[in-house]
Amino acid sequence: MKNNVTRDKLIDSGALLISQQGYNATGINAVLKTCGVPKGSFYHYFASKEDFGLAVIERFASRYDETLVALLEDSDTAPLERLRRYFAAGRAYMLECDHTTGCLIGNLGQELSGQSATFRDALNLVFQRWELRFAHCLNDALARGDIDTHTSPEALASFILTGWEGAILRAKTLKSVDPMDQFEKILFQQVLTPPTP
Repeated sequence: MKNNVTRDKLIDSGALLISQQGYNATGINAVLKTCGVPKGSFYHYFASKEDFGLAVIERFASRYDETLVALLEDSDTAPLERLRRYFAAGRAYMLECDHTTGCLIGNLGQELSGQSATFRDALNLVFQRWELRFAHCLNDALARGDIDTHTSPEALASFILTGWEGAILRAKTLKSVDPMDQFEKILFQQVLTPPTP
Protein backbone atom coordinates (compact mmCIF):
# COMPACT_ATOMS: atom_id res chain seq x y z
CA MET A 1 0.00 0.00 0.00
CA LYS A 2 2.79 2.40 0.95
CA ASN A 3 4.53 1.78 -2.38
CA ASN A 4 1.42 2.74 -4.33
CA VAL A 5 1.04 5.88 -2.22
CA THR A 6 4.57 7.00 -3.10
CA ARG A 7 4.09 6.23 -6.79
CA ASP A 8 0.76 8.08 -6.80
CA LYS A 9 2.36 11.05 -5.06
CA LEU A 10 5.06 11.22 -7.74
CA ILE A 11 2.51 11.03 -10.56
CA ASP A 12 0.19 13.62 -9.04
CA SER A 13 3.04 16.05 -8.33
CA GLY A 14 4.40 15.52 -11.83
CA ALA A 15 1.01 16.10 -13.43
CA LEU A 16 0.64 19.39 -11.56
CA LEU A 17 4.09 20.62 -12.57
CA ILE A 18 3.73 19.45 -16.17
CA SER A 19 0.35 21.17 -16.49
CA GLN A 20 1.95 24.42 -15.30
CA GLN A 21 5.24 24.41 -17.19
CA GLY A 22 5.22 21.59 -19.74
CA TYR A 23 6.90 18.20 -19.90
CA ASN A 24 10.31 19.30 -21.18
CA ALA A 25 10.64 22.06 -18.58
CA THR A 26 9.71 19.74 -15.71
CA GLY A 27 12.77 18.07 -14.26
CA ILE A 28 12.73 14.95 -12.15
CA ASN A 29 14.40 16.83 -9.27
CA ALA A 30 11.56 19.36 -9.24
CA VAL A 31 9.01 16.55 -8.99
CA LEU A 32 10.97 14.93 -6.16
CA LYS A 33 11.30 18.22 -4.30
CA THR A 34 7.59 19.00 -4.67
CA CYS A 35 6.48 15.71 -3.14
CA GLY A 36 9.42 15.12 -0.77
CA VAL A 37 10.46 11.76 -2.21
CA PRO A 38 14.13 10.66 -2.50
CA LYS A 39 15.62 10.23 -5.97
CA GLY A 40 16.09 6.49 -5.60
CA SER A 41 12.35 6.09 -5.16
CA PHE A 42 11.69 7.65 -8.55
CA TYR A 43 13.77 5.06 -10.36
CA HIS A 44 12.23 2.31 -8.28
CA TYR A 45 8.87 3.10 -9.91
CA PHE A 46 9.86 4.50 -13.31
CA ALA A 47 12.54 3.33 -15.71
CA SER A 48 12.93 6.81 -17.22
CA LYS A 49 11.38 10.24 -17.45
CA GLU A 50 9.48 9.02 -20.52
CA ASP A 51 8.05 6.11 -18.52
CA PHE A 52 7.01 8.62 -15.86
CA GLY A 53 5.42 10.89 -18.49
CA LEU A 54 3.39 7.98 -19.83
CA ALA A 55 2.15 7.22 -16.30
CA VAL A 56 1.11 10.87 -15.89
CA ILE A 57 -0.79 10.72 -19.19
CA GLU A 58 -2.59 7.53 -18.21
CA ARG A 59 -3.50 8.83 -14.74
CA PHE A 60 -4.91 12.08 -16.10
CA ALA A 61 -6.73 10.29 -18.93
CA SER A 62 -8.31 7.75 -16.57
CA ARG A 63 -9.54 10.44 -14.20
CA TYR A 64 -10.86 12.54 -17.06
CA ASP A 65 -12.59 9.46 -18.43
CA GLU A 66 -14.60 9.32 -15.19
CA THR A 67 -15.63 12.95 -15.73
CA LEU A 68 -16.69 12.18 -19.30
CA VAL A 69 -18.78 9.21 -18.17
CA ALA A 70 -20.52 11.35 -15.55
CA LEU A 71 -21.22 14.19 -17.97
CA LEU A 72 -21.81 12.43 -21.30
CA GLU A 73 -23.39 9.13 -20.30
CA ASP A 74 -25.99 10.34 -17.82
CA SER A 75 -29.07 8.61 -19.24
CA ASP A 76 -31.38 10.78 -17.10
CA THR A 77 -30.29 13.84 -19.08
CA ALA A 78 -31.02 14.56 -22.75
CA PRO A 79 -27.90 13.96 -24.88
CA LEU A 80 -27.50 17.53 -26.15
CA GLU A 81 -27.92 18.84 -22.62
CA ARG A 82 -25.13 16.47 -21.57
CA LEU A 83 -22.90 18.12 -24.16
CA ARG A 84 -23.85 21.58 -22.90
CA ARG A 85 -22.94 20.52 -19.36
CA TYR A 86 -19.60 19.23 -20.61
CA PHE A 87 -18.82 22.56 -22.26
CA ALA A 88 -19.97 24.47 -19.17
CA ALA A 89 -17.63 22.38 -16.99
CA GLY A 90 -14.76 23.12 -19.36
CA ARG A 91 -15.38 26.85 -19.23
CA ALA A 92 -15.67 26.75 -15.44
CA TYR A 93 -12.32 24.97 -15.19
CA MET A 94 -10.68 27.46 -17.55
CA LEU A 95 -11.89 30.34 -15.38
CA GLU A 96 -10.80 28.52 -12.22
CA CYS A 97 -7.23 28.07 -13.51
CA ASP A 98 -7.21 31.64 -14.88
CA HIS A 99 -6.72 30.37 -18.44
CA THR A 100 -3.31 28.90 -17.63
CA THR A 101 -3.40 25.10 -17.72
CA GLY A 102 -6.18 24.06 -20.07
CA CYS A 103 -6.21 20.36 -21.06
CA LEU A 104 -3.09 18.44 -20.01
CA ILE A 105 -3.49 15.95 -22.87
CA GLY A 106 -3.95 18.73 -25.41
CA ASN A 107 -0.94 20.59 -24.02
CA LEU A 108 1.23 17.49 -24.21
CA GLY A 109 -0.02 16.74 -27.70
CA GLN A 110 1.18 20.16 -28.85
CA GLU A 111 4.49 19.84 -27.03
CA LEU A 112 5.47 16.23 -27.62
CA SER A 113 3.79 14.84 -30.73
CA GLY A 114 6.61 16.02 -32.96
CA GLN A 115 9.30 14.75 -30.58
CA SER A 116 8.30 11.22 -29.66
CA ALA A 117 6.33 8.51 -31.42
CA THR A 118 5.77 6.84 -28.05
CA PHE A 119 4.09 9.93 -26.62
CA ARG A 120 2.23 10.61 -29.87
CA ASP A 121 0.74 7.10 -29.86
CA ALA A 122 -0.19 7.28 -26.17
CA LEU A 123 -1.87 10.67 -26.58
CA ASN A 124 -3.69 9.56 -29.72
CA LEU A 125 -5.13 6.57 -27.87
CA VAL A 126 -6.43 8.91 -25.16
CA PHE A 127 -8.12 11.14 -27.73
CA GLN A 128 -9.66 8.07 -29.39
CA ARG A 129 -11.10 6.93 -26.04
CA TRP A 130 -12.61 10.36 -25.51
CA GLU A 131 -14.05 10.44 -29.02
CA LEU A 132 -15.87 7.18 -28.24
CA ARG A 133 -17.54 8.89 -25.26
CA PHE A 134 -18.72 11.73 -27.48
CA ALA A 135 -19.88 9.32 -30.18
CA HIS A 136 -21.94 7.40 -27.64
CA CYS A 137 -23.68 10.60 -26.54
CA LEU A 138 -24.27 11.65 -30.15
CA ASN A 139 -25.69 8.22 -30.99
CA ASP A 140 -28.19 8.77 -28.18
CA ALA A 141 -29.10 12.16 -29.68
CA LEU A 142 -29.52 10.57 -33.10
CA ALA A 143 -31.73 7.79 -31.71
CA ARG A 144 -33.98 10.40 -30.10
CA GLY A 145 -34.21 12.36 -33.34
CA ASP A 146 -32.48 15.39 -31.78
CA ILE A 147 -29.90 15.78 -34.55
CA ASP A 148 -29.80 15.33 -38.30
CA THR A 149 -28.12 12.25 -39.75
CA HIS A 150 -26.06 14.07 -42.40
CA THR A 151 -22.80 13.26 -40.53
CA SER A 152 -21.94 10.10 -38.62
CA PRO A 153 -21.71 10.34 -34.82
CA GLU A 154 -18.10 9.17 -35.01
CA ALA A 155 -17.13 11.97 -37.42
CA LEU A 156 -19.05 14.49 -35.30
CA ALA A 157 -17.27 13.24 -32.16
CA SER A 158 -13.89 13.77 -33.79
CA PHE A 159 -14.92 17.23 -34.99
CA ILE A 160 -16.19 18.23 -31.54
CA LEU A 161 -13.09 17.06 -29.69
CA THR A 162 -10.75 18.68 -32.23
CA GLY A 163 -12.67 21.96 -32.22
CA TRP A 164 -12.99 22.06 -28.45
CA GLU A 165 -9.26 21.43 -27.94
CA GLY A 166 -8.57 24.29 -30.36
CA ALA A 167 -11.01 26.53 -28.49
CA ILE A 168 -9.19 25.74 -25.24
CA LEU A 169 -5.88 26.72 -26.81
CA ARG A 170 -7.34 30.02 -28.05
CA ALA A 171 -8.89 30.66 -24.64
CA LYS A 172 -5.44 30.32 -23.08
CA THR A 173 -3.83 32.69 -25.57
CA LEU A 174 -6.61 35.27 -25.22
CA LYS A 175 -7.07 34.78 -21.45
CA SER A 176 -10.81 34.58 -22.16
CA VAL A 177 -13.43 31.84 -22.55
CA ASP A 178 -14.88 33.66 -25.58
CA PRO A 179 -13.44 31.11 -28.08
CA MET A 180 -15.06 28.30 -26.09
CA ASP A 181 -18.38 30.15 -26.07
CA GLN A 182 -18.15 30.78 -29.80
CA PHE A 183 -17.34 27.15 -30.59
CA GLU A 184 -20.32 25.91 -28.59
CA LYS A 185 -22.67 28.47 -30.12
CA ILE A 186 -21.74 27.59 -33.71
CA LEU A 187 -21.79 23.86 -32.92
CA PHE A 188 -25.38 23.96 -31.70
CA GLN A 189 -26.63 26.51 -34.23
CA GLN A 190 -25.04 25.07 -37.37
CA VAL A 191 -23.81 21.51 -36.80
CA LEU A 192 -25.94 19.72 -34.20
CA THR A 193 -29.21 20.74 -35.79
CA PRO A 194 -32.53 18.89 -35.64
CA PRO A 195 -33.72 16.97 -38.70
CA THR A 196 -35.40 19.05 -41.38
CA PRO A 197 -39.17 18.30 -41.47
